[in-house]
Amino acid sequence: MKINILNKIELIKDEIISTRRDIHKHPELGFQEIRTAGLVTERLKSLGMEVKTGIGKTGVVGDLKGNGDGPTIALRADMDGLPIQETGDKEYISVNENVMHACGHDGHVAMLLGAAKVLADKKDELNGNVRFIFQPAEEGEGGARYMIEDGCLDEVDEIYGIHLWTYQKTGEIGIKSGPILAYADKFTITVRGTGGHGATPHGSVDPIIAASHLITALQTIVSRNTNPLESSVVSIGKINGGYNFNVIADEIILQGTARAYEEDIRAMIKKRMAEIINGIGQTFGATIEFDYQDGYPATINDEGAYEKLLSSAKKIVGEGADFPYLSMGGEDFSYYAQKIPGCFFFVGSAPTNRPLGSVSHHSSDFDIDEDALLIGASVFVQVIDDLIGKNSQ
Repeated sequence: MKINILNKIELIKDEIISTRRDIHKHPELGFQEIRTAGLVTERLKSLGMEVKTGIGKTGVVGDLKGNGDGPTIALRADMDGLPIQETGDKEYISVNENVMHACGHDGHVAMLLGAAKVLADKKDELNGNVRFIFQPAEEGEGGARYMIEDGCLDEVDEIYGIHLWTYQKTGEIGIKSGPILAYADKFTITVRGTGGHGATPHGSVDPIIAASHLITALQTIVSRNTNPLESSVVSIGKINGGYNFNVIADEIILQGTARAYEEDIRAMIKKRMAEIINGIGQTFGATIEFDYQDGYPATINDEGAYEKLLSSAKKIVGEGADFPYLSMGGEDFSYYAQKIPGCFFFVGSAPTNRPLGSVSHHSSDFDIDEDALLIGASVFVQVIDDLIGKNSQ
């Protein structure tokens, strides 16, 4: 597979990697990205851009004004880390206790800053403008909504977002039109019974038994209520409850997530969960509370924006761009794509020293193949060249 790293990106390879490692070493949680935002602001200002800070609380927006009256194209990177204690012995391991970049956002910032440097050097060749959006709080807080409320999309015609992806090899671009990421909802189920002694269960209503049956029954929504050709997920991620080995608890709390690409499937899942919960409660005499919270909408790539990004990506990775890819993950890039035409894509970044698929996002030993940073930055530059560069149509 031939990969065409743009020459000007290749020339700043060390800077891009150094930036990623610096941010990786100093991760910050959502809406706390003070240091990261400061670094971004300094870099953008040094490139002569108009920079606005405090957008969406801790976000940064930089505007590169071209030499023409063409469209304004936005490029977006998220900045936040995760509440995870990093493990491993790499030299740039997180110095912030219980916070790490376990999803690749450090790389997203580094790629976009690299692209910004290259594009700033050729701004007179651009028939239009580029808006660089550095967003806080993608990991569950919906920072995109706050950025939009603060005007980050004002006068923007299209937007493109990127995600490093360790489930694909370096040199592959995961992209498709239509849905690419799912609705990402969360729920809390509180099962209440009557506690008692473990030796006399007949005098109690055991919420653990009810919860156990509930966990199993909820899986039938995917296996029996959903068309096998239409993807969906119901997962329990957390169980809390109990006091001691010989005590029947009086309360168990379950927390989990539901995912789907289509709104009607999402609604069906919510309805069936409520019906199953009601039935389990009646069966075991437990009282069950159900709190379902709508999360990020599905991320849906605009057909036109997808075609443009795919064409640009092929110039960088050739046949490696032809990988239609779907994930049941959620992304608040969806809010941007609801407002204006947008395209979100994955950049393969699986570490070469570990088996493909063995490095999971949100894991304490997460890492990437840093060569992928050059690919992502090159695609960003290429799509701008193709859309508003001097040779664009």
